[in-house]
Amino acid sequence: MGGVTVRDVDAQKFIQAYSAFLKRQGKLPIPGWVDTVKTSSSNELPPQDTDWFYVRAAAVARHLYLRKTVGVGRLRKVHGSTKNRGSRPSHHVDASGAVDRKVLQALEKIGVVEIDEEKGGRRITQSGQRDLDRIAKTTVEDEEEDNE
Repeated sequence: MGGVTVRDVDAQKFIQAYSAFLKRQGKLPIPGWVDTVKTSSSNELPPQDTDWFYVRAAAVARHLYLRKTVGVGRLRKVHGSTKNRGSRPSHHVDASGAVDRKVLQALEKIGVVEIDEEKGGRRITQSGQRDLDRIAKTTVEDEEEDNE
């Protein structure tokens, strides 16, 4: 089956498969504070999943694949959530910029993302696009095997 891209795959299944690939590969540099940091000021606790950094990196890579260029500010807005303010109405709060910045820097070190000089922000590289398409193809093949 040829011509499968990230757009053809369910987002949750692709992110799960790509995060497993990143963890298995072992090249993604992970900061030392991932077990204690909150991902947003709207959260009360840090993530309970020990592999949340890989999942966030996979989600950011997919987001960059679907769009031309993305900066840290846009990722903060995408990964933000509503803050519970008690009896007052809830409001949207952006996610932590440091987390998204470190994810982009980690993806940059392994060659999936590069800085866009013209527009600013980051864009996906050719090798990164090839990796993501390969993971998407294996995800579709695994899904077809499960259906049979």
